[in-house]
Amino acid sequence: MTSPVANDLQGRIDLPQPQENHSNAASRTNSAGPRVGELTLPNGDIYYGTLSREMQIPEGTGRYIWAGSSCVYEGEWRRGMRHGQGKTLWPSGATYEGEYSAGYMDGEGTYVSPDGASSYKGQWKLNRKHGLGLQTYPSGDMYQGSWVQGQMEGHGRYTWANGNSYVGTMRNGLMSGKGVLTWNTGESFQGNWLDGMMHGYGLYTWEDSGYYLGTWTRGFKDGSGTFYPKHCRVPTAHMLYIDDLRKRGVLPDISTILQESSSFNTKADADQESADASLPSRNLSFGRQPLKKPTLQRRWSIGVAIEKIIGRESGAGSETQEDMAGSDFPILERVYAQGVLISEVVLNKSSSDSSKKLKRRQSKMAKDIKRPGEAIIKGHRSYDLMLCLQLGIRYTVGKITPIQRREVRASDYGPNASFWMNFPKKGSRLTPAHRAVDFKWKDYCPMVFRNLREMFKIDTADYMMSICGSDALRELSSPGKSGSIFLLSQDDRFMIKTLRKSEVQVLLRMLPDYYRHVHTHENTLVTKFFGLHRVKPSSGQKFRFVVMGNMFYTALRIHRRFDLKGSSLGRSTDKIKIDENTTLKDLDLNYSFYLEPSWRDALLKQIETDSEFLKKQGIMDYSLLLGFHYRARQNLQRRASFHEGILADKLAVLSEEDAVEENSTYNYQEGLVLVQRGNDQKSKVDVGPHIRGSRLRSSSACFEEVDLLLPGTARLQIQLGVNMPARAEKEEKQEDGDKSFRRVYDVVLYIGIIDILQEYSMRKKIEHAYKSIKYNPLSISVVEPRFYSERFLKFIHTVFPQNSSN
Repeated sequence: MTSPVANDLQGRIDLPQPQENHSNAASRTNSAGPRVGELTLPNGDIYYGTLSREMQIPEGTGRYIWAGSSCVYEGEWRRGMRHGQGKTLWPSGATYEGEYSAGYMDGEGTYVSPDGASSYKGQWKLNRKHGLGLQTYPSGDMYQGSWVQGQMEGHGRYTWANGNSYVGTMRNGLMSGKGVLTWNTGESFQGNWLDGMMHGYGLYTWEDSGYYLGTWTRGFKDGSGTFYPKHCRVPTAHMLYIDDLRKRGVLPDISTILQESSSFNTKADADQESADASLPSRNLSFGRQPLKKPTLQRRWSIGVAIEKIIGRESGAGSETQEDMAGSDFPILERVYAQGVLISEVVLNKSSSDSSKKLKRRQSKMAKDIKRPGEAIIKGHRSYDLMLCLQLGIRYTVGKITPIQRREVRASDYGPNASFWMNFPKKGSRLTPAHRAVDFKWKDYCPMVFRNLREMFKIDTADYMMSICGSDALRELSSPGKSGSIFLLSQDDRFMIKTLRKSEVQVLLRMLPDYYRHVHTHENTLVTKFFGLHRVKPSSGQKFRFVVMGNMFYTALRIHRRFDLKGSSLGRSTDKIKIDENTTLKDLDLNYSFYLEPSWRDALLKQIETDSEFLKKQGIMDYSLLLGFHYRARQNLQRRASFHEGILADKLAVLSEEDAVEENSTYNYQEGLVLVQRGNDQKSKVDVGPHIRGSRLRSSSACFEEVDLLLPGTARLQIQLGVNMPARAEKEEKQEDGDKSFRRVYDVVLYIGIIDILQEYSMRKKIEHAYKSIKYNPLSISVVEPRFYSERFLKFIHTVFPQNSSN
């Protein structure tokens, strides 16, 4: 039998059940009253206490000692298991005292670490913290609030030893949702959080009473907002607008949050006082320290985020002092891009604003904070379809995951490798009851797509939570002419697209070759497929879905995106107003992108390899999807005549030590800096989506692996088609003459090949013949695959020209 040990601060233990070995035990009984006896198990464990008369197993109260570790439990028993009030003492000195049920810590209880520096007092379930509880840490930090399966989850208050405090929603041990963070300096942020960072709409208040109302993206101001300086009289209309944001749930309701927190604080403070009085004071020098679990390590992430925010906002605070130097105290409307101030407009100097301007500003702010797509909520036309899709994927992934991983076989491909399942609304022996309509679910080649997900390092739990979690999917407007429905997962990581029956047949036909191509070429740019499914509601048409990786899943904001085919007929955007979510086309492209020579060669070679694969499959009409993130656009614009060399072949490169030392003090002249990766990774590096392959190496760093450093924003892992730094050159004409100039930007590129399921079928051949009569045959998209590939590659070479020499 295994001796129990304090595995971690969550109190997970594995006590043996003594009744399994009671047949070999000797006991003493008292016929006049409750049986009191001593059991000695074959492995040396000893139990002394009351026994049941019939089965001679622990029943009532007793003491159990494990021979191997000298671990001791003393308390109540029921049917041979710890049940009721009891106390466990581990050899390390850690203790748990509280309620047990069926052998588990379950109910109210207190856990104290070996050195007494940390403790948890609250509710437990199956040996894990679950419910309301108070946790203290060796650093002096304290959390009181809701726990789920050992994680901080739900409403709570986290207080740091330095006096900083957060009150709001937690998820997976991090600040996520609506909450208020207050610093010991008096500054505060009220708004939305994601993974420990400010993300979404929020109100930042400085101690001097100045505050900023706007949007954030992963800790950085991003989009439009309004700055109210010190001593500025806030117009009544603005205050009503902020109150309305609280009522609608865009901003957290401070009174509600504090009321919820105080109601728990009263109970928690009383519990803490009683706990302090009852806990023994000891300083054990022996025993093993409990291992840190992810919940404790995540506190470091929260702390780091806070230190970064304090430093950054302190700088912003000094900036506001200059803004407030004037006597009129103007209200400023600002626009940020990933923390970089792009523009600033004085709204008024008399502390009043017209209702028309206010409505325009409110409308603009609402657009800035809106995530791409329309949330699919109850009443939406795609609501039942979303529920069916989520139920089916949850069932499929749950069924295939327990099967031992193996290599893909020939029998795993084709129509015979698919299976279907009925999902009645009332549920069945194999399926749960649900709120959607009755439907049939069909899953195509599940083993193949499971191996593809594992090939791209997609965790099964993350995949299910992303698509099938509690948050709704979002429906995007279709950018093409196919009429397909596009759904985006709640974390933007996966794209779900409806397919025509012919496209499903093409994918199933080419799936063996696709699998080999993706497996062989780690840096392939073709679309990553992770699942192929079909939903047929009891009364309705069939919907066929494919789950793909979203190549724009990144912490950076994608400012422009292009769909490039190499053809010209109909390849321009009709939209008058262009925004960041507009997909532009070939004739809209007025940029050239310059990469490091070795990266350009590798990129073009991979595009050529992928295009050759598609040509052999008889595929045409595919596109190169290209998106880029501007870096400090206004600060990096330059002018030059065409006779001047303005692009260096190489970006600035810092060593690992230089990057760590100079990250906060060095005044970068460039928006992008390459950092040698080095052996000791002290900095957190953001990895792109669905990544395989190796990092890119830079000639500027003696062909060593490098990361991309965006000062003040992030450190990104550079791979082919993901997080690739480049110079974007845009040609423009001067207003006063024929002389032209170029604007140059530092950009980060994201590149992939999409729409790879259109074969050159008989229908397309007829379309080609018809359009060739009406239009120039070289300008149309519908051409045979060989010519399409040649034209596509020729055009891509013009998009990524060679660097001009100085």
